[in-house]
Amino acid sequence: MSDEHTTDTNAETTPTDSTTEAKPVPAMDGKPNEKVDLLDGDEPIVQEGMNWFVLRVASNKESSVRETLLRKVQIEHMEHLVSRILVPTEKTKTIKAGKQRITETKLYPGYVFVEMRLEDDGRIPQDVFFLIKETTGVGDFVGTAGRPTAMQSHEIEKMLRDSRKPEDEPVIKLSFEKGEHVKITEGPFENYEGTVDELNPEKGEITVLVTIFGRQAPINLEEWQVAKIDDV
Repeated sequence: MSDEHTTDTNAETTPTDSTTEAKPVPAMDGKPNEKVDLLDGDEPIVQEGMNWFVLRVASNKESSVRETLLRKVQIEHMEHLVSRILVPTEKTKTIKAGKQRITETKLYPGYVFVEMRLEDDGRIPQDVFFLIKETTGVGDFVGTAGRPTAMQSHEIEKMLRDSRKPEDEPVIKLSFEKGEHVKITEGPFENYEGTVDELNPEKGEITVLVTIFGRQAPINLEEWQVAKIDDV
């Protein structure tokens, strides 16, 4: 998995900006897992005897840190100590002039989620500690005094569901809302102002009500042809 992965089926792509405002890392408090629950009936939330922890990493290094750690774990045969390592992302799709642009955005910039087994005293096994700390771009685990704090079950479930999103169909997001005052910036009705009347995310289009010759008329436009009044 690369830092900025885009999917292009005759589509334009844009790199992800990992400076996007991060979702806050929730307060975490938990004990080593004693029970294996399943997510949606098929995927274990936590491997038996392990738990999930949050690792701080350098911005834009999330995916490279993940790949490096997975490779090191395999080389050192530490799969019994470190299991899954995830960087949750979300794909979004926009349409401009009939062309699709798919962007993959990290949901938690600056963080990598690591599933691992701790020592009985709550510390990271020494071999695992050095394997992780000697990786370029790695900071510290969320926690105190060398004892990382485990995530709670509901936090893990949300993170795992977020991690599935890149495999799903990209969602189309429109930046406008019904009733919003906008200005047309492209096309035959350029510089007309109006009100958003309908949204069509599947096509990346909106319908704007504009006043022409004293009467309101609905104009169908692609999202990129319209700007919010405050942005003009």
